[in-house]
Amino acid sequence: MKILYIAPENTVGTLNLWKRAHESRGNECTFVTLYPTRGEYDPGICLNLPLVAANKWYMEGRHQYYKKVRGDAGDYEEKIGYPPEWSPNSKMEKLYFKFRDWLWHFWVEPAIAKFNLLDFDIVHLEWGLEFYRDGRFVKKISEKGIPIVCTYHGQDLRTRGVISPIDKMSKLNLTSELDLLKKHPDIHYLYLPFDTAKFYPTLEINEPIKICHAPTNRYYKGSETIIPICRQLEKEEGIEFILLENLPNETVLKEKQNCDILIDQVHNRGGWGYGMNSVEGLSMGLCCVTELVPEYVDFIPDHPFVNVTGDSLYTTLKGLLQNPQKIMDHKKHGQDWVINHHDLFKTTDMLYTFYEEQGWIK
Repeated sequence: MKILYIAPENTVGTLNLWKRAHESRGNECTFVTLYPTRGEYDPGICLNLPLVAANKWYMEGRHQYYKKVRGDAGDYEEKIGYPPEWSPNSKMEKLYFKFRDWLWHFWVEPAIAKFNLLDFDIVHLEWGLEFYRDGRFVKKISEKGIPIVCTYHGQDLRTRGVISPIDKMSKLNLTSELDLLKKHPDIHYLYLPFDTAKFYPTLEINEPIKICHAPTNRYYKGSETIIPICRQLEKEEGIEFILLENLPNETVLKEKQNCDILIDQVHNRGGWGYGMNSVEGLSMGLCCVTELVPEYVDFIPDHPFVNVTGDSLYTTLKGLLQNPQKIMDHKKHGQDWVINHHDLFKTTDMLYTFYEEQGWIK
């Protein structure tokens, strides 16, 4: 088979993993990105489209615009609906997307012809997006009988909503975010794929104990709660707190691997529990602290996380620091759990099971 992925960016390198997994089964896999990624990940066929970017200035500008048209929560305002559906918030926004579709076609149409993007057996749309907001590309591939898979990663479904013409033509919807199962009537859970041979856990505890926090977005991670508590523990317990943000991915991974405890998130603003940050940390042998809602605890009862809330974070960390054996116990079990649930080839087996259920393969 020939499998195509279209994504805004190769956010945490998962497109490379899917390509590797599909090719290990003797299939071809190509991925196209709309703009360069924030990390050092391979962008595949990068169209480098105008009027969009993966930088903080673009994101902040969008947030400020949405504060004016949606309310104080801005870009963080969750949409209602089952599923929630995207629509322009103003006449100006409607005109903007019409103009952007027109402008982008000067890049997109030559790429479709050059790379034969209408000649694939399955097309995956990351974030539930294609090239155009009006869905003209999915209409073309649907007319050719090519099945479409939409994968949602969080804010795409929570705060933007499905793109109606794309959602109507999607044959399979997937997510690795448990809360999104309650936001779409026809969506399935698939664990994040991970290269479980990438890291080797270091089963030692530093002196002083090192705690890290690596937010890509402080609001979603609850950093306004996490950072002051860790600064306080620096004074009270003599720990070393390492804040990892706005750094090259290689630097973040290197620093993180030298730590003992990773605090992922609290307050559940960006999902119900954990993402690639924690998967990496567990695989490195870190004691991972995050907030899991009861539904997530029920879903993964064998999880290795230290489950906290914003209110309990200080006392939980204090207890770990005063009993380092507890830290070691969590460090020992993380990688095995990642192998059991997130291993690239296990997640690929599940993906191909979905393909079989759809009748796309035998």
